[in-house]
Amino acid sequence: MFDKTKRNQIWVAPMAGVTDRPFRTLCKYFGAGHAVSEMMTADKTLRMSKKSLYRANFDGEIAPISAQIAGSDPEQLAEAARYQVENGAQIVDINMGCPAKKVCNKLAGSALLQDEDLVARILDAVVAAVDVPVTLKTRLGFLNGEENIMRVAKRAEQAGIAALALHGRTREDMYLNHARYDLIKQVKQEISIPLIANGDIDTPEKAKYVLDYTGADTIMIGRAAQGRPWIFREIAHYLKTGEYLAAPDIQEVKDVLMGHLEELYAFYGEYSGCRIARKHIAWYTKGLHSSNEFRQQMYQVESTHEQAKVVADYFDGLLAHGQNMDEVRVEIHHPFEVKT
Repeated sequence: MFDKTKRNQIWVAPMAGVTDRPFRTLCKYFGAGHAVSEMMTADKTLRMSKKSLYRANFDGEIAPISAQIAGSDPEQLAEAARYQVENGAQIVDINMGCPAKKVCNKLAGSALLQDEDLVARILDAVVAAVDVPVTLKTRLGFLNGEENIMRVAKRAEQAGIAALALHGRTREDMYLNHARYDLIKQVKQEISIPLIANGDIDTPEKAKYVLDYTGADTIMIGRAAQGRPWIFREIAHYLKTGEYLAAPDIQEVKDVLMGHLEELYAFYGEYSGCRIARKHIAWYTKGLHSSNEFRQQMYQVESTHEQAKVVADYFDGLLAHGQNMDEVRVEIHHPFEVKT
């Protein structure tokens, strides 16, 4: 059943505060084969909070629908998995990778890697609780020098986990240093379930390198898709042809961003929509002419109508002055040095 989700080898990584339904839908439109939701707490007392309801909204989403759950209590996580399946999830993903302090302080996310017995009990409980595939998103370990991913990966396979998504850093690394693809490669050689490689994949050539070097079945794109949802079609084209796809022109970037804003406004409403959109606007405009000055102006806007207007005006100004994406293209496709 899990194999039916593999429309291609390019997936969207779950990112708290980013991979909401509008963002997942947009990435799938540009060719992402799969997208995992933002993490949702297993604490049922928080299930009806406004934030949780937004995160659990899968209305009209392109299948397959994958809901990520986070927590530290096996029974709570099992119950949360059942709830998300009833809510429409076709895949349940367990978060054992988030490095955020507020998550780790609750012994959730990547902090779970400190207690392999608890990891095992969680995996067994969640897999037994639902009749849909259960996947695991995790890291190399909690501390550098104490990487325990090989034991965790083998235990996950034993528990019946359908696929393992592995970020090539420890919790101690946070998002610093370089993702270590050598350990991802070693894990892939030792398990038979599908492995998804994650970390620092930000160009088509890097995507191909990681797939070839690690032997991973799939790659997962996270931060590189922020403000660049077309990265999925660029990677797909490169993997198929070995050639770079032309960068989107300014008109297309404007059209994509304006459409994204409309979806955010409709999804979150006036107040939250305006504020959540700010970070997306900042990501889309990074590297463009006078973008810093524009962003400072945009941050002061308090309504969705005015926000959309200042964004449209900014892009119209770029178009009038002949701004193109060539310089941004150079920045995106810089040569990379692989660190292992």
